Amino acid sequence: MGHVLSLDAATATLETAGGKGAALSELARAGLPVPGGFHVTTAAYREFVTSTGVADRIRAELAAPSGPDSTPGTGTDAGARIRALFEEGPLPSALEQAISKAYAELGDGARTVAVRSSATAEDLPDLSFAGQQDTYLNIRGQRALLDAVRRCWASLWTDRALAYRARAGIAHEDVSLAVVVQELVAADAAGVMFTVDPLGGRADRLVVNAAWGLGEAVVSGLVTPDTLVVDRATLAVVEERIAAKEVMTVPTADGTAEQPVPADLREAPVLTTAEAGELARLGLAIEELYGEPRDVEWAREDGTFRILQARPITSVAAPRPEVWNDSTGTDSLWTSANLGEAVPDVMTPATWSFVKAFMGDVMVGASLEGRPMYGNIGGRFYMNLSVTATLAAAFGQGRKFARANELVFGRLPDGMTIPLLPASRLRVWRDTLGEAFAVMSRIRANGKQLPAFLEEAPERCEELRARVASASNTGDLSALWESEIAPYFRRCCHMLQAATRQGGDTLVKVRGSLESLVGEQDADLMTTGLGDDGQLASMGPLLALERLARGETDRDSYTRTYGHRGPHEFEVSLPRPAEDAEWIDRQLAALGTVEEDAALRLARQATARAAAWDRLAAAHPRRVAGLRAEVDGWAASARLREAARTEVARVFWLLRTFVLRAGELSGVGDELFFLSREEILTVLGGDRTPLAAVPARRAAYEGYRALPTYPTLIRGEFDPQTWAADPNRRADLFDAQDATPATDTVAGSPASGGVVEGIARVVATVEEGEVIRPGEILVTTVTNIGWTPLFTRISAIVTDVGANLSHASIVARELGIPAVVGCGNATTRIRTGDRIRVDGGRGTVDVLEPADATPGPA
Repeated sequence: MGHVLSLDAATATLETAGGKGAALSELARAGLPVPGGFHVTTAAYREFVTSTGVADRIRAELAAPSGPDSTPGTGTDAGARIRALFEEGPLPSALEQAISKAYAELGDGARTVAVRSSATAEDLPDLSFAGQQDTYLNIRGQRALLDAVRRCWASLWTDRALAYRARAGIAHEDVSLAVVVQELVAADAAGVMFTVDPLGGRADRLVVNAAWGLGEAVVSGLVTPDTLVVDRATLAVVEERIAAKEVMTVPTADGTAEQPVPADLREAPVLTTAEAGELARLGLAIEELYGEPRDVEWAREDGTFRILQARPITSVAAPRPEVWNDSTGTDSLWTSANLGEAVPDVMTPATWSFVKAFMGDVMVGASLEGRPMYGNIGGRFYMNLSVTATLAAAFGQGRKFARANELVFGRLPDGMTIPLLPASRLRVWRDTLGEAFAVMSRIRANGKQLPAFLEEAPERCEELRARVASASNTGDLSALWESEIAPYFRRCCHMLQAATRQGGDTLVKVRGSLESLVGEQDADLMTTGLGDDGQLASMGPLLALERLARGETDRDSYTRTYGHRGPHEFEVSLPRPAEDAEWIDRQLAALGTVEEDAALRLARQATARAAAWDRLAAAHPRRVAGLRAEVDGWAASARLREAARTEVARVFWLLRTFVLRAGELSGVGDELFFLSREEILTVLGGDRTPLAAVPARRAAYEGYRALPTYPTLIRGEFDPQTWAADPNRRADLFDAQDATPATDTVAGSPASGGVVEGIARVVATVEEGEVIRPGEILVTTVTNIGWTPLFTRISAIVTDVGANLSHASIVARELGIPAVVGCGNATTRIRTGDRIRVDGGRGTVDVLEPADATPGPA
């Protein structure tokens, strides 16, 4: 078998050209409009790995265990090392010449190509292997083509492909990769066609999805396409839904990119009804060729349709995603500060339903003038500051609210104000006073019960988790929810509400007093060390890990106390640390790299704190006793608040256990994470109607999760996809009324004093953060308690999101680490390897030397 075959070669089979290549070859031989090209065969892949010695090195990697209890060859390190092998050494001369010759024969008018991987295990009747390997578009030039072929080969060894083959029972050594090289269609429109209705299940209809630009935006779910339903017998359009198409994929010098659709095309139909009928005719011909329904990718160039791919329909098509956006129709100011710390992920519908229940129970005036105090914007949790500011103004608390708002949610940019709702003071009083009195009465009663609740809560929650796990049928589980889980969840919410109200506005008062007397730096010191044994619960997981490392406690004790606390503790679809057998090992291994543990840092901070109080006593001796009493009062309320929060995190583990068990007993598994709590109970009752919404919600969840984290502050209507597609977008602020470009300056709230220079490590998740080297400066979007074990490794921290009372601020002050939080743009302006200076007292971050000039981390 040769290294290269023409696209329509009869010998282009599954074994020689892979699943995708064989299908395209069959389409070309049938005379269907397939772009011209050629196959780089599986023989070429084998020639490369054999002649260069890569095959032997792959076998060695696959045979090597990647962890103490793992299957050989399935770890991320093995995949990365295998992929790196494809960058080494030259291509065999005969192979390079064959590919270059075939490329030259495409002609000057077709030298821009698409390069697609085609695996020998792809698109088999009982598998949907498509998408496991890579595709490269807009490739031009011989060197770029050869590089893209190498990258396609390497993509056979991605972690995703390794895991997929392991799950499917496909031996790694049995899979080869071919590459399809085709003329790139300069599409003005593209999409997907299903020769049967994949959602309604009607065999008498075809469904055509269409959007502007290349088809990648449709396939990846970045855009909601037009949908046209075509009658198979008459080829007439019987249903048409024209979408607001916000994003399109276009070719660029470096490949492809997403950009906003021009305004005049967003709601314009992509296809005429005649064009939809023409596409349907092609679809029926393809279905007849294969004798079964097909999922067809198509493109239109200069009014002519081209067929890019035709796969078996092994699963339902991606439906139109739901839209989750509470910012529409209002001129409100929204913030994710603090909320984004607690719930940093795009939420599944189950999580959002539980969060809404929690907020509805604890917030006075949860809705005002029809506007919610909290909302879901693109799956992320936001607070509506316009509602809270309107409430504060109505009750004469505007100035106090501004100070508290700055501590909790961070400073507003210069010149920005919070737009108030058009509600009179009398109307606000009428709508909220009765509720406020009832809530205050409940808070007083619950405050008295809080100590007993906190003592009993861990055991009570574990007992309920055990009963959920042992529920034998859906009826028993539903009854347990109604009688015990739901009431206990609500009790936890009320207890946290009572805990957060303890101490009132003491912190605002005492901080103001201390700053006026001793300045911000000493005020920071004097408000640290407020928890039991000198620490808040935020420090608990880290200190307990250090005790575990010293042999002062055991794993079971650690897991019982802190196994529910982690970076994703309020997202019910994601596991807790206690569910990951290797989590503790990874944390202990990281602690072994630290020169100075948390206990030593805390002791140093205690000495500095005592010196700060001595300075106050020397300058203002009559003020010490009163201020000390106020700080102690704040300390007591802070301990209660954090203890109550840890029990709410624990009860969210109970909620996760409930949803998992409901999925097991109902037989629908993780689909329940895409339903609300009410809908989950409906399914448990035997009515599966809510499950029809799962595909659209899963599509929305995956689409939103693929976007960058949205700005901390949002004013007005905000569309996440349009914002993400804007190359000039701001990561800190979105204002629908003001498109002021972002600044290159990185600055935020001064959260913990001190000046440090060092190498930046920019990470997006706590899992990525595990690679941080001792002494580096952590730059990230937001942290929460799950990040605490990383803090002894870093010399400073900079965050996009945060305020004076955010997790990063509190832990940094406790450990004496400089911190600047709420920068908004730190992760987009700083790169890993940059040498930077962090001034935690002034709230500034300066890049001293860029990464490309610094011998920093790899």
